[in-house]
Order: sequence, then structure tokens, then C-alpha cells
Amino acid sequence: MVDLFQHELRLHADPSRVVVRPFHLAWQASGPDIERVGKLVGDIIGLDPRTVRSEMGIVLNDFADRHWQLERVFDDRYKQIEFALKLDGASIKRNTKRLIGAYFCHEYSYAAAALMNPSVVRHPDQSGLQHGSVRVLLSLRAVGEGHISTIAFREGIISSGRQLTLSHQPAFATAAMLGKPKRDAPDGSVSVYRHPDASISGTVIFPMTEAQRNGLEDLRLVEFERDSGKSEWIGTYTAYSGRDIRSELLRTRDFHDFTLTPIRGSAGRNKGMALFPRKIDGKFLMIGRQDGKNLFLLRSDKIDEWDDGELLLEPKYPWEYVQIGNCGAPIELDEGWLVLTHGVGAMRKYAIGAALLDKKDPSRVLGRTPSPILSAADEDREGYVPNVVYTCGAIRVGDDLFLPYGVADSSVCFAFVAIRDILAQMQ
Repeated sequence: MVDLFQHELRLHADPSRVVVRPFHLAWQASGPDIERVGKLVGDIIGLDPRTVRSEMGIVLNDFADRHWQLERVFDDRYKQIEFALKLDGASIKRNTKRLIGAYFCHEYSYAAAALMNPSVVRHPDQSGLQHGSVRVLLSLRAVGEGHISTIAFREGIISSGRQLTLSHQPAFATAAMLGKPKRDAPDGSVSVYRHPDASISGTVIFPMTEAQRNGLEDLRLVEFERDSGKSEWIGTYTAYSGRDIRSELLRTRDFHDFTLTPIRGSAGRNKGMALFPRKIDGKFLMIGRQDGKNLFLLRSDKIDEWDDGELLLEPKYPWEYVQIGNCGAPIELDEGWLVLTHGVGAMRKYAIGAALLDKKDPSRVLGRTPSPILSAADEDREGYVPNVVYTCGAIRVGDDLFLPYGVADSSVCFAFVAIRDILAQMQ
């Protein structure tokens, strides 16, 4: 293995990180039961004003210090119920509306079970930094009650001497909100946004559609250079309905507004797709694993439509005999495209390796690491899913590769490794 500099920082699951989410009656069946919802709303409307004030006082006493702008959240939730039941809002007092909203919300500990599988990109804001420092933005897969996966973020700065400092996490986490449908939006896509006063580090993106109902898994972020030369941040992730999976795209220009779009075509039925950071010969390129075992190179004229590509890499070494996959977007170097890979070997042990693709023709494999650059060892073997190290993306910082990675599907660690050492190991 190459020499890794392991940073002392580690992120763990944290049950104290909670957000307010809609609470759906009969959620475990097929969705809200309208008659039951109507009966509950009728009971609340029937309360006298003194009881309404008393009940709202209890709710705010219990929860106002744990959440940001809680009464606004209740107001927004009431509007959804009013629309669903076609209520006459003009005849209902404000406190009663808020109490109705409170009954249809609940606290959700979004990272109580696990925090894992990070990716990293350069932050859109690189102002005010010392020479040699880079501001970064991490995406994290957070897992809570019901094993539902969401997308969380953390901001930080990498400075000289391989120092990493994460920005303070705000006391209140907030869920990204559903935006208004766009007329020109692709079928099945939704828009979400974070409140202007909420920080990126405090924002969580939850499943919004039936196809995403049980999770948004393993976001692979990349800073994509558009034809205009401007940057757009794009991530591929797996949408899980509880029964089926499909690949989707997260797109944003500022991390304020996001679009979540299904990937069309035969390749979209699989997971683990990773986008190249720019077009090559006028086409979008992806690394994918279309058969569950090997890596393929995919090309497309449309960023949201992908079909099966050409075989790129097959398992070659014992540590990857079971299967290989990508560990995030390819990284452009002078020497070629550096692709981090994961391999699965005996006893389902996961490890991270690398391959180098030709810069002009990425279908040409120039070299790959015969041994992992990182594998589970010692205490890093223990956790929810033992013997797993996994990343959804790294970036180049100077002469180093900055590598955040998940450990045993339980926590997130950080490492730096010299790029020249990775290339020197390749055969």
C-alpha cells in the first residue's frame, strides 16, 4: 500500500441532529388515509381557543429550542393539509392552523444510525483564503430511522501541512424544501431549495418522490465545467423506493437551489455511476457498473440519458475478484484520468484502489494498482457493516489526493496521499 496521512478528525452518527419532517398517517400502508386525516383535523378544529393555546404552548415548550423557525414550519405544513382536504382556511384561526400543522409533523434524527460514504468538491466560494488553502464541500450519506438515507453536507478548509478544519455545524438542521414545479423540467424531476438563512452545513435533502421513498444513497459529486466555462455541481446518486433502484442526478449552480432528475436509458437502472468533470470530444462521459461486477465507460449526448457502454475494467487482482466499482468522478491529472475504484475480495472485504485512463481516449487503461491504496484494518474493521472502506469521491489538492472515506458504514475518516505515490504503484 502507499503511505497515507490519516487525519485525526472522524465524523460519527449523531442522534442529536434532528429536523422536522412531515408525519404521514398510515405511512406504512400506501400513504395518508384521507378519512383518518380529516377526522384528526376535525377534532383539532373542534377544540376551544383556550385548549388550542394550551396545547400549542406545550408543543413550543418541548420543541421550539430544538428547531429553527418552528412556527413557520407548522404554517407551511398546515397549508399542505388545507390543500389536501380543501379546507376553508378563512374560517380557521391562526393558532388552530399551527396546531394542525404540528400534528402532521415529527422530529426525525437523520443521522442516528450511520454517517458514511462521503464525496468532496471545491466549495463555490474560494474567497478570503490564505495562499495554498482550499475551501471544500463534503456530501455525506446520513442514515436514520427506518434505514432511510438522506444527503447532508459539511463545509471545511484544507490548509498547508495537510490540515483540515471543518466549519462549525449550526445548532439547528433544516430540511431542504420542495420548490414549485418547472414547466420545462424533465419527467419525474423535482426542485428543492434551502432557506436563504440556512447554511449548507445545516441543510439535509430528504427523499421527495415515490422512487426515492426509502433513500437517496451515495451521492458522487463533481464540479462540472459547462460549455460556457462556468461551473455546475452535479452528483449521481441511487434512488431507492424500498423495492427498486435507479440512478438520478442532483444538479446545482450555487447549493441554494437543487434539481433532482431521473436518469433515462438502460444504464439508469443500475447504481454507482460517476460523471467525468467535463465533456470529451463533445460528449458527456460516465463510469458505470452495468453488470454488477465490471466497470464500463459510457458516452452520451444528453446528461440525463445513458445507455450501456463499453467494458473498461474487469476484476484482475485477488482483492477485487468478487466485483469492482468506481469511487467517484474521475480526477484530471497531467498524466491522465485518475479513477478511484473499490474492490471486494474474500470475506466480502472492501478496499480502495486506482486506475489511470488516457486523457484523450479514456477507453485506454494506462495502469492500475495491483494492491489497494486503502483497506479496512484494526479498529476500522468494526461497525454496522464490518470490513468496509468506501468513498464516493476525492479531489486533488496541490500534489495530494484528499480522500474522505466511510468506515464500516458507520463513520467518516479523512486521509491525504501523494498522487505520485499512487501513480508509482501502478502496473
